[in-house]
Amino acid sequence: MAYLSLPLFSEYPVLVQVLLADVVATIVVFSFSLAFGNSSFYDPFWSLIPIVIGVYFIGVSVEADSWRQILAMSVVGVWGLRLTANFLYTWEGLEHQDWRYIELQSQSGLLWQPVNFLGIHLIPTMIVFLGCVPLYYALSVGSRELNAFDGLAFFVGALSIWLEYQADVELHRFRERRQSREEVLSTGLWSCCRHPNYLGELGLWLSLLLFGYAATGNAGGWMTVGFFSMVALFVFISIPMIERKMTSDKP
Repeated sequence: MAYLSLPLFSEYPVLVQVLLADVVATIVVFSFSLAFGNSSFYDPFWSLIPIVIGVYFIGVSVEADSWRQILAMSVVGVWGLRLTANFLYTWEGLEHQDWRYIELQSQSGLLWQPVNFLGIHLIPTMIVFLGCVPLYYALSVGSRELNAFDGLAFFVGALSIWLEYQADVELHRFRERRQSREEVLSTGLWSCCRHPNYLGELGLWLSLLLFGYAATGNAGGWMTVGFFSMVALFVFISIPMIERKMTSDKP
């Protein structure tokens, strides 16, 4: 039986409650970005909000398998905390802002604040929310017993976390020892994949989709929208941006 509810949005279905609360939280984060002139406030929100959403889904759980809840939240929790720790490791203080946001600001001119709110805050929040929809079925309402797809989902999630972690470690070590910005990282995972950290990130969202499928036996409708939206974000936005920067830094 469900035992949690968001008082302000309690009359709405659970997914709508979470969406509305997510948008409100994003507006709060955006206000900090405005106050400090630094949109990097959003970065830890990206990695921590899925944990919060997952905990809430467990709180409103009706008949979900408890072992599936443990497996799925282990993946989400380790991924989110590790990614946040990586952000803090590279963060240089309030004066430090992600180069992507600086580039977008210079390109957008007078339209910077709409781009800031929509492109850096609200749209990513919507994509992350959609990516978490499978968690609702895995953690709250999915009625199927634990099965092989749960094992596959956990394996994909664990492998993706390791892939992202290892890629970040190799990148940090490379940056510490490189002699010039024109050097290219071409060892370890980076010798096999152009963007192993992004591959690991996408693997995480695939893991959540698999957990949702394991819980319901269905991967249609809104279940898959989040994962493919995440793929589109990386393929059409994130990867082209880093490729342009690499071309500029390493002609």
